[in-house]
Amino acid sequence: MERQAMSKGKQPDYTSRVPKFAFAGTLAEQEAQLKTNPLMRRFAESRRKLAADPYRPAYHFVNPEGRLDDPNGLCFWKGRWHLFYQAYPLEDPRQHWGHAVSDDLIHWRDLPYAIYPNPEDKCYSGSTLVEKDRVIAMYHGTNAGSMVAVSSDPLLLNWKKVTGKAVIPFPKPGGPKLPYNIFDPCIWKKGAMYYALTAGTLPEGPGGRRIRANFLHRSKDLAKWEYLHPFVEDDRFSLVGDDGACPYFWPIGNRHILLHFSHMSGGKYLLGDYAKRRDKFVVTAHGDFNHGPVGPAGVHAPSATPDGRGGVIVIFNMNPGKPTRGWNQIMTLPRRLTLISKDQVGIEPAGDIKSLRHDHQHVDRMPLKANEETVLEKVKGNAMEIVAAIDPGKAPMVEMNVLRSPNREEVTRIMFFKDRGYRRPDSEPDGMRNSVITIDSSRSSLLPDVLSRAPETAPVLMKGRETLKLRVFIDRSAVEVFVNGKQCVAQRVYPGRKDSIGVSLRSQGGDALLKSLDAWQMKGNG
Repeated sequence: MERQAMSKGKQPDYTSRVPKFAFAGTLAEQEAQLKTNPLMRRFAESRRKLAADPYRPAYHFVNPEGRLDDPNGLCFWKGRWHLFYQAYPLEDPRQHWGHAVSDDLIHWRDLPYAIYPNPEDKCYSGSTLVEKDRVIAMYHGTNAGSMVAVSSDPLLLNWKKVTGKAVIPFPKPGGPKLPYNIFDPCIWKKGAMYYALTAGTLPEGPGGRRIRANFLHRSKDLAKWEYLHPFVEDDRFSLVGDDGACPYFWPIGNRHILLHFSHMSGGKYLLGDYAKRRDKFVVTAHGDFNHGPVGPAGVHAPSATPDGRGGVIVIFNMNPGKPTRGWNQIMTLPRRLTLISKDQVGIEPAGDIKSLRHDHQHVDRMPLKANEETVLEKVKGNAMEIVAAIDPGKAPMVEMNVLRSPNREEVTRIMFFKDRGYRRPDSEPDGMRNSVITIDSSRSSLLPDVLSRAPETAPVLMKGRETLKLRVFIDRSAVEVFVNGKQCVAQRVYPGRKDSIGVSLRSQGGDALLKSLDAWQMKGNG
């Protein structure tokens, strides 16, 4: 929805129709105000109404009302995690920055909308930078340019826009062409200077095709910005046609990582070294967060922040694969990225997940006979965590079936193909081989309005006799699978039968061994 009314005959009036509130400066006063805030009451009522939807997750974050899009500005401020996201308020469904807060990255509490449009039309993606006395948000404002807003109160409820207009504006119609794109900025600080990286492409691919590029600006005061140059150097990994949307540039271990999103091929990262004297990012490795299409039912864009311990916390939105009334997307579980070798990034679930567990079930050591399915009669549910250790033995493939109906009319298959990935000559001396992890949802649902998709398939670098360790999260319409701290695959699924809650194991072509399996039912995260 675009406003057509003109302000003083100069530009459209993009003032939001969503109620906006000024909050006090102390935590106690803010908490007291939130108890009677009309938006908080509305959010709570909306959550109560939507809770009956069988596909709305129990412990993954989902916004309280309306549509959801990209996560933005994930950060840690005054002892709390803050998640912002593109929200579409009911009375003005343009992108505003929604807001939630958590003590542990798992239990989230709604807060009022944080950043409202005007002078921009919509508040699109961006990042935050935490300083000692304030948090800086830099984001893409449609029909304006790169916007900067700051907040310093305990719960980041009050935001003020620097200069009141775009700090890196779009070019004027008929004006000179810019050497950079203005889209989805991220921000960091080096010494006394702020740096902003914006997404985009350059026509430097084969035949003049567009390829991923990110453009660097710097500023002393957040108000005036100087363009420097394209930032990424020696990228031989991005595909022709990729763009560098939703960038997040952070240290990881003794190196740096650039997380971003390609509208052609999904979430990605580049790994390398920050040449600070030249202000260039020299790339040596890469990886993907998507191993299939982002839609339907796939992982979408990242929001990331340092964890203070050498790692990076990242969260993604996940697209729907079925119409759901009154809401659409969800967030993944937060993930912690670490550097586990010079060019290899590890990935694990983050936050206090153990606090959600109850009703524990344990399965002892058990042989898995070739080509025989073993149903775990006491392990079942649609909001669960499963931790399993499996020795594949000589079996070329082992699988775990979840959300399984008694006769397999509906089933979601998690399959591990030992030593069946592409060879990596650079890893051969260490005895490493690429295996493959797959989520196959082709039989997950009998419902006619569920959109089908190809299996989500990703490489996993494993040693020859390394035990397969699966950590599987099932949450009504979401399945996330972490493998040996090295890989994660995830997608949305929508079983139509109420009895599609079973779990089974199977070894294909040879015997395998279940070393152990533990399962927990999971509480809601509210």
